[in-house]
Amino acid sequence: MKQIPEPLSLMPDVHAEPVSSGPLAWVGMEDILMPMRIATGPDSTQQVIGRVDAFVNLVRSDQRGIHMSRLYRLIDQHLGDTPLDARTLEQLLRAFLQSHEELADRARIRLHFDQALRRKALRSDLHGWRVYPVTIEGTLDERGLDITVATEIAYSSTCPASAALARQVIQQHFEQRFSSQPLVPCNVASAWLGSEQGVPATPHAQRSIAHVWTRLAQGTAWDVAALVDRVEASLGTPVQTIVKRQDEQAFALANGGNLMFCEDAARRIQRALDTDCSIADFHVRIVHQESLHAHNAVAYARKEQEVSLPQRQ
Repeated sequence: MKQIPEPLSLMPDVHAEPVSSGPLAWVGMEDILMPMRIATGPDSTQQVIGRVDAFVNLVRSDQRGIHMSRLYRLIDQHLGDTPLDARTLEQLLRAFLQSHEELADRARIRLHFDQALRRKALRSDLHGWRVYPVTIEGTLDERGLDITVATEIAYSSTCPASAALARQVIQQHFEQRFSSQPLVPCNVASAWLGSEQGVPATPHAQRSIAHVWTRLAQGTAWDVAALVDRVEASLGTPVQTIVKRQDEQAFALANGGNLMFCEDAARRIQRALDTDCSIADFHVRIVHQESLHAHNAVAYARKEQEVSLPQRQ
């Protein structure tokens, strides 16, 4: 077997070669697969495989590039066994800058992962897992640490206009069926309503997605589970995991009690997040994947109380 020669004591470093150029806003790597330990509750964590994007800026116009291997090594050292929180994120970003002293004065990291949360069925004692895609981004510069958290939440939306039209059809069919009778016995009306003839029209509903982006207030820890709970509670119709018939009936009841256009859903989430003092800013994108139309209905909302924050490049 051919022997691999030992490396030379002095190896070329083309990154240090002088160049005539300008500074760069961000340089780094994307989609680094990395195990991470994330919080799922006050005293519980979960191991996930996530994707990491890591960057620093390049302020030296006479320097050709950064040391990407240093960023990778630091990510490997800080993520994995240590539970991910704001303190861990800040330590990692400071290590990015220390490893690029005099080359960079800003650092950024994005973490993409799926967080699984255990969910109870609506009525039965069954439980199942719901998985939420999460993106956490941290930026560190002379102004301090800035953290944003984004996720997507699936729910069901039943159209209020369609529900009103369906009720009108049910009324018309009821009148046609019983108009000749001055009084309709309760058991007869109940039996008719329980038949297919008694509900000749149903409102259209669709799976819908709330894309939620938040910027944390200074010194605040993120809590993905709490954010998801707050949004799902405001909507009232989050998609379910395992269901028995009693759970499906409860879901139908929840849909009937939470009729909403995309505008209604956006305002519900806006009200819920506006009262959360841990959130400095947010914006929401609502997408109702229409079952009536071949296109989607979309609404946007953001924090009503504007917060003056420095703009980041």
